[in-house]
Amino acid sequence: MTDPREPRMPQLTVDQLRIDVDAGRVDTVLLALTDMQGRLQGKRLAARYFLDEVVAHAAEACAYLLAVDVDMNTVDGYPISSWETGYGDFVLTPDLATLRRVPWQEGTVLVMADLSWPDEAPVAESPRQILRRQLDRLAERGLSAYVGTELEFVLYDETYEDAFDKSYRNLRPANQYNVDYSLLGTARVEPLLRAIRNHMAGAGLYVESAKGECNLGQHEIAFRYTEALATCDNHVIYKNGAKEIAAQRGKALTFMAKPNAREGNSCHVHFSLRDADGPVMSGDGAQGLSEFGRRFIAGQLALLREMTLWYAPNVNSYKRFAPGSFAPTAVRWGVDNRTCALRLVGHGPSLRFENRVPGGDVNPYLAVAAIIAAGLHGVDNELDLPDPFAGNAYDADGERVPANLRDALGLWETSAVARESFGDGVVDHYANNARVELAAFDAAVTDWELHRGFERM
Repeated sequence: MTDPREPRMPQLTVDQLRIDVDAGRVDTVLLALTDMQGRLQGKRLAARYFLDEVVAHAAEACAYLLAVDVDMNTVDGYPISSWETGYGDFVLTPDLATLRRVPWQEGTVLVMADLSWPDEAPVAESPRQILRRQLDRLAERGLSAYVGTELEFVLYDETYEDAFDKSYRNLRPANQYNVDYSLLGTARVEPLLRAIRNHMAGAGLYVESAKGECNLGQHEIAFRYTEALATCDNHVIYKNGAKEIAAQRGKALTFMAKPNAREGNSCHVHFSLRDADGPVMSGDGAQGLSEFGRRFIAGQLALLREMTLWYAPNVNSYKRFAPGSFAPTAVRWGVDNRTCALRLVGHGPSLRFENRVPGGDVNPYLAVAAIIAAGLHGVDNELDLPDPFAGNAYDADGERVPANLRDALGLWETSAVARESFGDGVVDHYANNARVELAAFDAAVTDWELHRGFERM
């Protein structure tokens, strides 16, 4: 495996793909984009057509893919795509550096796409484009971002179809007790975990480990950190692939932030920066931080509440934030302190911070873009980093992580830094996405309401 600091090399080149197509080993190319919800969307292309036409001339898809809700319903409020604009297309240009095999689908490879309009202007609201813009801001300063994301999921013995038919009630978790770090407990589901690990390695991801977690049937598969855009691409490919591999084996797994009343699914984001000479966040200051590192982390604290919409994008996201849950409630930082929203971990060249706010439902491109924007705000404004918090941050005074999506939306919409960093169009686009989510939730009658009120009220 190459050093993650080295420039990315494609797992599969176009010339190699052409050989595989000619030999009959590959017949399908998945041309994929990431939508607002962090899901893979796109087209299955005939491999020959991809080589003959799409490599040179790109492809098209309806721009409504960035203007619908989670159920793919067309909704109002998105200037980029609507009935008034005729729901036209945007252009999908394959990023050939992401071309890779999909071992769990026969004869299939995948490539990520960047989005532009027919006049070649980038689609600013595209998650991948949003992250690219922030990475460009770093590059102007000679900096590169390195990221690792830690996704948890809960595994069930039902198929996705059976779970749907049961309205997701009374599902049987793959483990019936807490298997956190348990080798015995994880052995029960090792055939699936092994299949996911090996297939992801075959798709070019560097697998580190798998372990049990606290919730019943909860597990985490960890991957090595690498350059930020590659990590986010790997994240969404893994998330989609793990569901497909589970479905092939008659199982269902969910990455939703809070699937039940027990521990939620987190997605801790580890972040560090380098320049041409090496790491820039570590130094000879307190806690092993450089002045740059202290200011970058200070920016995280200053803007965490304003950026929470991109760390916790759904109504369900906020159910994780509870005392004693290993999900943060206090806007604090600490040295190897898992009760804080930001945890400093590692030492020397490996020093990094971990943002513990995101859940398994996070869109990684948006979360990493928010981290970069907040950090640069701290650096440019020479913000001071308070002393690290020691002890139980759940009992700490001071600012809290927003308690719900509506509060996070208000902070996001009024954030001057978000508008300066991402542009009014992007801020308003994702604010509308939150309003759509809130309207759908406000209109729903939940099981809780029925159980509480059907007879007794």
